[in-house]
Amino acid sequence: MATQRRSVLKSLFASILGVTGISAAAKAAGNSAPEKEVKNVTDFQGVPLFSGSTTYNGLVFIAGKGAHFDGDVKAHTDHVLKELEKELIKAGSSMEKVLKVNVYLNDIADYKAMNEVYIGRFGKNPPVRTTVAVAKGGVPGDSLVEIDCIAYK
Repeated sequence: MATQRRSVLKSLFASILGVTGISAAAKAAGNSAPEKEVKNVTDFQGVPLFSGSTTYNGLVFIAGKGAHFDGDVKAHTDHVLKELEKELIKAGSSMEKVLKVNVYLNDIADYKAMNEVYIGRFGKNPPVRTTVAVAKGGVPGDSLVEIDCIAYK
């Protein structure tokens, strides 16, 4: 067991050093690391709290979107997916380029209804997805669903 753990740690350190070496070589060649592009920053008491979207090295990270109006989980899911799509387009991506989705449900009993609206929204090759029901207090802002995603440009 200890030998296996050392082997895994050696592999991990080798990969980290390899990435660091590639980064150092790129900088030495005059290439700097790609800049992180942040959009739609939300402030709290004048201090940046989080970004609505961030792009880095060809990837697009979209913050969780919720629906803050009266309605059922189907209406909320439709609204949230439309908001995700708008953010993806603004960032130079699309629903078809989404790689990973996280779905947070206020109530796991809404899973089937959420899926009825979700199905087909990401094209023929849907992204991997994790769906969880949130604990005490529910999804922020009384939304019945919140969804975030990672895509490529």
